[in-house]
Amino acid sequence: MSPTRPSRLARTPRTPAVRTAALLAASALALTLAACSPTASGDGDAAPSSSSGSPDDAGLAAFEGQTLDFGPCEDYAVTELDREVFGQVDRAECARLEVPVDYDSPDGEVAQIAVLRLPATGESLGPLVVNPGGPGGPGLIQAINAAAGLVETTVPERFDIVGFDPRGVGASLPAVDCASDAEADAGGNVLPQAASSRTWTAADVEAATERCVEGTGSEALLANLGTRDAARDLDLLRSALGQEQISWLGQSYGARLGTVYAEMFPERVRALVLDSGPDPSAGTIERRTTQYAGFQAAFDAMAQACASAGDCVLGDDPALAVQRFQEIVRPLLDTPVPTADGRALDYDAAINGVIAGLYDAATWPVVLEGLAQVAQGGGDVLLAQGETFGGRGSDGVWSNYLEANSAINCMDEERRTPEQEEELRAEIHAVAPFMDPGRGPEGARDGCEAWPAEPDLGYPHAEGVEGLPTTLTIAITGDPSTPYDGGVALARTLGSALLTVEGAQHTVAMSGVSPCVSDVVTAYLLDPAAPLEDGTCAL
Repeated sequence: MSPTRPSRLARTPRTPAVRTAALLAASALALTLAACSPTASGDGDAAPSSSSGSPDDAGLAAFEGQTLDFGPCEDYAVTELDREVFGQVDRAECARLEVPVDYDSPDGEVAQIAVLRLPATGESLGPLVVNPGGPGGPGLIQAINAAAGLVETTVPERFDIVGFDPRGVGASLPAVDCASDAEADAGGNVLPQAASSRTWTAADVEAATERCVEGTGSEALLANLGTRDAARDLDLLRSALGQEQISWLGQSYGARLGTVYAEMFPERVRALVLDSGPDPSAGTIERRTTQYAGFQAAFDAMAQACASAGDCVLGDDPALAVQRFQEIVRPLLDTPVPTADGRALDYDAAINGVIAGLYDAATWPVVLEGLAQVAQGGGDVLLAQGETFGGRGSDGVWSNYLEANSAINCMDEERRTPEQEEELRAEIHAVAPFMDPGRGPEGARDGCEAWPAEPDLGYPHAEGVEGLPTTLTIAITGDPSTPYDGGVALARTLGSALLTVEGAQHTVAMSGVSPCVSDVVTAYLLDPAAPLEDGTCAL
């Protein structure tokens, strides 16, 4: 991976997707993975009944069984990366699926979900729908990534690989829009959150929400943007693809979406692969603090590897690495360092860049190079690392990944009072001291406190699901974003077979980096009714 721009193909956010995941530290980058993500004030009750139900509900007949008019994908490119990747894949075809913005009022506003399909190269068993994570990760490109990652398997031969940008994301219409590209460059592309070093007032949060409503152009969409609505969209996509049951491969937040779909429509599941997913019983605060503890563990492992190699920017004693890190980055709170294009790297942007590199041990060298550059008064490497993860192209145009991540989480995560958000910030600094700016927790606020609707996912969820066929959950022992124990809990909740992957990265099933994982996933997708037991692979 390049120091200034991670590999473009097959490296969308993973949580993110938010490529991973989550993403996403001091901006929605680290939260990507509530899905990835992360509890606070809620009472833990299940989501209200109005959020669930079947697409056979009265009033939805006009949306069922649509014919998807697939054609060229050129008009679906909204970013530089889209244009680059779509131009490389001749057989990609795109279409739009119409869905009601509010499933309780299907005669109201209509949204359009962007869909991309790669037809099977052989005799097709039907569609395999994939999701990259986030929330907010672009699903169109993920279909292409999945086909590339699984090219050594029979999956691209036997399945039409289908990706979609969930409501509010990417090429879907309307798309969440909370900031201009210039505001995003200045760090204004996400709602306030505890992991940032900044402070906010109630008026600040209200103004940020108003910008989202104005930019998006649909308050109703922002009020109906959660995972339960996305699951109902997914079921309409199933219908439009002419399938009675769905085959699903979701990573990070995509595992959350698959879990919620399984809860709401268990009888419509053919196969369900959940890669690096969160514990559905854990609320927001528990998951976020666990996630940041995972980032600290990855930081510690990076520092250990760096010290062992010698001449380490974090020093030769891993026990003092956090102290050395703070010596390098804390001055950015008052004095950002310049970059070659005339912009600057501040403290939060540096933390974002570091966390983006902690998702995978392969990118640790980029983080270390970036820190060495900061120590010498430059910020290009870490700024590029964080912004590429967040979806900024070399043309200065941002995807709406971080904005959609924040907005979708507003409908999924439990709301917190300012006092609770300050407590969460203090907890984050306690479990992830490398992120502590040394200025205390004051001024943290839940960026969703002025959102136009209350969250409707509910914690715990997906408990006691009946009628669900055999499913496969994948959990990585050294996952820095959705820790292994959460995957174990997810498998236990759904009664899934558990594939333990020994290694240190976030998500694996669609990357092709492990032939062992690819073999297990392929065998399951080809015959999900075959007996499936727990197993282990290594990276």
